[in-house]
Amino acid sequence: MESYNTDDIIYALATAWAQSALAVIRVSGEGCRKALGECFSRPKALLQAKNATLVHGFITDGQNGENLDEVVAAVYTHGHGYTLEESVEFTCHGSLPGLQKLLALFKRIGLRPAQGGEFTFRAFLHGRMDLTQAEAVQELVAAQSPRSQAMALSRLEGSLKDRISAVKEDLLVVLAAVEVQLDYAEDELDEFVFPLSRLQEVEIALERLASSYSVGRLYGQGARVVLAGATNAGKSSLFNLLLKQQRSIVSATKGTTRDYIEADCSFEGIPVRLYDTAGLRESSDTIEAEGIKRTEQLIDQADLVVYLVDSTEVQQSYRSDDKTLVVFNKSDLAKAPQGSLSVSAQSGEGIAALASAIAKRLRQGLPTTGEDQVVIESERQKVLLLQASEAVQRAIALVELDIPLDIVAAELGEAMQSLGELTGEVTPADILQKIFSGFCVGK
Repeated sequence: MESYNTDDIIYALATAWAQSALAVIRVSGEGCRKALGECFSRPKALLQAKNATLVHGFITDGQNGENLDEVVAAVYTHGHGYTLEESVEFTCHGSLPGLQKLLALFKRIGLRPAQGGEFTFRAFLHGRMDLTQAEAVQELVAAQSPRSQAMALSRLEGSLKDRISAVKEDLLVVLAAVEVQLDYAEDELDEFVFPLSRLQEVEIALERLASSYSVGRLYGQGARVVLAGATNAGKSSLFNLLLKQQRSIVSATKGTTRDYIEADCSFEGIPVRLYDTAGLRESSDTIEAEGIKRTEQLIDQADLVVYLVDSTEVQQSYRSDDKTLVVFNKSDLAKAPQGSLSVSAQSGEGIAALASAIAKRLRQGLPTTGEDQVVIESERQKVLLLQASEAVQRAIALVELDIPLDIVAAELGEAMQSLGELTGEVTPADILQKIFSGFCVGK
């Protein structure tokens, strides 16, 4: 890619920019050990170290001989390590002033600060991983739940790559059979029977992978759940109870919550951004009216609205819909309508059932995925899988209409093109730039 000069020796802090016991600085590029020898107390040991060995020493300022930090260097020779380039990873102390000195020194001796995703780009460029695995690196870093972490790790290990390879292999078998017929149409060949069932299996596999995006997105990016309802319905008490901490102010006075409060939590492994909102009512108070307006905006943007009703003041019937889950609060003071979901934000009664109901509603309509099924999280991957699936569907329709095979072959070729873009075999440079630029600098 134009913005990445792969001949440079690059470096970056691979751990968070924060005070810590230890930090890791990653350096990669051919000749990096020789360049680092200028500022390492044991240059010969560093240069002669075998692959995957540790070298203890000090990083020193060559200008005045000052020791800047005591470090352990993990050495990787060409063809090994994260990038498959010659590389060194320094484990040093996590002092921010100390890290600033080390990074400034590396720049001064001629190394270049890495851009976002540049280490992973080099790993992709050298064939250590395909594009689906490269994307999984960032998805693993950004995982918000144990399940999304496990799914991203599975993709990093190659589960999606292997699945796509199997689909491409089946597609190539069909395409090869078609090409033989086109190349030798005038020769005496056995009567051709199009392998339609195999192509239909390819289409099913592509559809299944594409549909898994909704599952990956839910567990990877999470959902917005908004607590709404009239004033004094108990939203703030419920918010605190679901979070298991006192975040919202609770008062018997109506209209206490003037603006929304948000916090992260999870329901049965689904990461959720939970919102406590201003009570819905007519108000002449300017500040409260603005809070109600913001509540209405949040309701529009929500994946699920938990609408809380005060059981002691029920004056109308309430019904849940696809986006709204009606919950009757204060079950300790009044009986909720039969068959409804009820809780007591005061005593905690019914909270476990509510949490389960929220998770169930968030999963509603999602495809069923087994433990061993590959799940995608990238919208780019979903789009390309759908493009490949649609091309295969068109090819199947053409075969069933007995359309000439050269037209069928064009559709199969388009499907192969989409799968090639998905794995990175034929992905344009500008797409690669967009993908890798969103990574952390140390990745």
